[in-house]
Amino acid sequence: MMYDSTTAVENEKALLLNQRAVSRRKTMKVLQFILAVGITLVMLFPIYWMVISSVKSQEEILLTVPTFWPREWHFENYRNVFQKANFSKYYLNTIVMTFGIVMSQVVTGVLAGYGFAKGKFKGRNLLFVLVLGALMIPLQVTFIPLYVMFAHWKLTDTFLGLILPEAVSPYYIFMMRQAFLSVDDSYIEAAKMDGMGRLGIISRVLVPMCKSTLITITLVTFTSGWNSYFWPKIIAKNEVRRVLTVGLVQLRNTFAGQDTMNNHEIMAGAVMAVLPVIVLFFIFQKYMLTGYEKTAMK
Repeated sequence: MMYDSTTAVENEKALLLNQRAVSRRKTMKVLQFILAVGITLVMLFPIYWMVISSVKSQEEILLTVPTFWPREWHFENYRNVFQKANFSKYYLNTIVMTFGIVMSQVVTGVLAGYGFAKGKFKGRNLLFVLVLGALMIPLQVTFIPLYVMFAHWKLTDTFLGLILPEAVSPYYIFMMRQAFLSVDDSYIEAAKMDGMGRLGIISRVLVPMCKSTLITITLVTFTSGWNSYFWPKIIAKNEVRRVLTVGLVQLRNTFAGQDTMNNHEIMAGAVMAVLPVIVLFFIFQKYMLTGYEKTAMK
């Protein structure tokens, strides 16, 4: 009887401990959910405020007590942006510049990443360290000699002048190297036995196996190129090669020093500028998460 009583007490204690553990796990899940929702709201609120401000009137934006929903919808703000600034031209320039940057970084990043990951040559590790060192040098440090050089070559106000400084990305090379290192050399040896050359191995073996990483880095490159402001502001002096980021500043300057302001139209322009990046993120977000996960594991 004493044995049965002791066993019952122990079982009751174990059950109580299990219930407490389950309760703690549920509490932690609730707290994690609340924290995740809070962080999400904090991150999304500026975007929400930008969107609703783009369809408000200037008077409503300047109210002392802000309104979280427009009293009247003013979709004409978007039309006014195209009338007061050459936004269609800015869009075209940004698309061409971003496409050039993305394509050049894809080609150079994939080829250099293959060389540093699978190539066998003297000084490979030293050269890779130099590439990593380039990550620590911002464009603001080198823009003066770059501008002098580009001006001497008469590349100001040209697409080539916009693209060349960003044609090679140390970050892209680093990420592709890490991705290619995760591929076993047996696949490459098998491809060589089938008669493939280096370009065939890269395009038909390595790139398909590292597709998620490639898409991830390409989207990051697209976002960086699309949002580029510093160099386009310097190298493009007139409206012929002006991009969206610089065009938004120009839209603000159209009302500088006047009695009225155009914050509502600036918000409309910002929405149109950021929309392609948001759409691409929602389309390819699963590839981005997978790509970063694989690179981190390596």
